[in-house]
Amino acid sequence: MTISEADLIHLRRAVELARQALDSGDGPFGSVLVDAAGVERFADRNRDASTGDPTRHPEFEIARWAATNLTADERAASTVYTSGEHCPMCSAAHAWVGLGRIVYVASAEQITGWRRELGAPAAPVAPLPITAVAPGLPVEGPVDELVAEVRVLIEHEVAAG
Repeated sequence: MTISEADLIHLRRAVELARQALDSGDGPFGSVLVDAAGVERFADRNRDASTGDPTRHPEFEIARWAATNLTADERAASTVYTSGEHCPMCSAAHAWVGLGRIVYVASAEQITGWRRELGAPAAPVAPLPITAVAPGLPVEGPVDELVAEVRVLIEHEVAAG
């Protein structure tokens, strides 16, 4: 796995969006869609608790936006940067609309383990790796340089209840 300085910049933006989500009472996840030229095209954060809609994940919103606003070639050449590995719903949406590479900070396995250690209830959906849901997608992660930041966000989310 080769993570570039440009990748780290976009991942830091995703972590900042995750922080904003947590500050708004939502799950601490953020994601950024970057085109082949390295330009951010769309970014979002979790909006699950604040909207009452548990499907309002940023990766799912990216897939919806990309399907409407990018050509198939643009989608395939893009990269999605995210604070945490996609859930199965978001992995499927990513694959269905033909988005390209995914780079995540913390894995689903890491996040599930942290939550279990902190006594949080299990998620209603199995924490499958992206490649188990969409085996053809190019995926990179976890990114060790930023994992501790995401862990702190998860700890704050669980502590807030």
